[in-house]
Amino acid sequence: MKNLLLSRLLIGLVCLLPVTGFAQEPAEDDVIGVEAQVALEVPAAAEAGPDFDAVRATQAYLGLLSDEQKAQSDAYFEGGYWLLLWGFLYEIGIAALLLFTGFSAWLRDRTQRTRFHGLNGAFYGAGYIVATFALALPLAIYTDYFREHAYGLSNLTFSAWLGDEFTGLLVGIVLGMLLIGVLYAVFRRTPRTWWVWGSVVAVTFLIFAATIAPVYISPLFNDYKPLPEGPVRASILSMARANQVPADNVYWFDASKQSTRISANVSGFAGTTRISLNDNLLTRSPHASIDAVMGHELGHYVLNHGPKHIISFGLVLLIGFGFVAATFNRTVRRFGASWGVRGIEDPAGLPLLVALFAVYFFLATPVTNSIIRVAEVESDIFGLNAARAPDGFALVAMQLSEYRKIQPGYWEELLFFDHPSGYNRVRMAMEWKAENIESLQEAAAEDLPAAGMPVAE
Repeated sequence: MKNLLLSRLLIGLVCLLPVTGFAQEPAEDDVIGVEAQVALEVPAAAEAGPDFDAVRATQAYLGLLSDEQKAQSDAYFEGGYWLLLWGFLYEIGIAALLLFTGFSAWLRDRTQRTRFHGLNGAFYGAGYIVATFALALPLAIYTDYFREHAYGLSNLTFSAWLGDEFTGLLVGIVLGMLLIGVLYAVFRRTPRTWWVWGSVVAVTFLIFAATIAPVYISPLFNDYKPLPEGPVRASILSMARANQVPADNVYWFDASKQSTRISANVSGFAGTTRISLNDNLLTRSPHASIDAVMGHELGHYVLNHGPKHIISFGLVLLIGFGFVAATFNRTVRRFGASWGVRGIEDPAGLPLLVALFAVYFFLATPVTNSIIRVAEVESDIFGLNAARAPDGFALVAMQLSEYRKIQPGYWEELLFFDHPSGYNRVRMAMEWKAENIESLQEAAAEDLPAAGMPVAE
């Protein structure tokens, strides 16, 4: 599934608006006249040798990106800064519309006309998710369909894209009813400390979602199949065994029907742990780059980034609930009568809850980005040591420049990047190469021809 906008973190944890999925039929690329794919070749200045210089090698890799490609990448990524703002304002606008028109109170009244009073919050949640899905759809059509096609990053027809949006809606309704129903049951029983227990519910839901997503949710949007025997599978499993990752299989999924992006992950907990990579990575990247990517992904598992993120974002959520608690009752006292909102235990106040969390997460953007970015740097280092493929790592960093700004300013990266910039990743790889140049020269030269797709239909 697509990466969420920051404001959708609240949607996923608190009100679970449907997460955008993917669909089926490829369409012709529209790359506004610029060849998007970066040349996959180790520059001469980056070749291992007695005069190897990490700074010179880094600049040589950046030179693989043409001026036109860099301009397109920068435009796409910098446009995302504005979309962060417009998405935030759009979300606030939806909340205001639901409250000031009285729709939220009307929906609350309608969903309370059942014999199952304990499920009133869940029933309201279902109606709320459908309403906000419909209101958010125009912006999603622009950001996730037309804009992605304009930059040559989507392979979807509109009908296929819309079909998976509705699949995401159904998933959102099911999980959203569960989460919202539990939250409002907690709010009713703990009117003074609801913000503490609400954060506990949100963190618990995080763990639950992370556990079921690889097995039950991701396959709704993509087909997952075991990667056949071959050198790619063998090297991935070898790295997994060497680093005590409990996985005996590798899966590939058909992301190319949706996007040109390369992707991989080690997801799940305990018995649901799964190593997966998409077909774009298999067909577009050299074998050494695949090893580098999978070494990075294995690093997330070995370094316990999943549990650490649960703790980190659990604290972020606890502070967020505290922020909302400090402002929710004050706002309801002033406007609640005109909105028909009675208090925190009233589901009609959910749009206000969402709006306050949207403000909090918008302001916390640098913090949440930094939490993720620090973990990504740690996994980059782990992957370099596990795969020992610095040129493969540098090449895949350049591939990611198709939709990530390659060399931002210091503060720009600190504020807006949740991953290290391509420049910093290439520099890290070349510095690692400089420190290991002798062992790399002694070993066989890195295998950098295209790995190909070892999958037969």
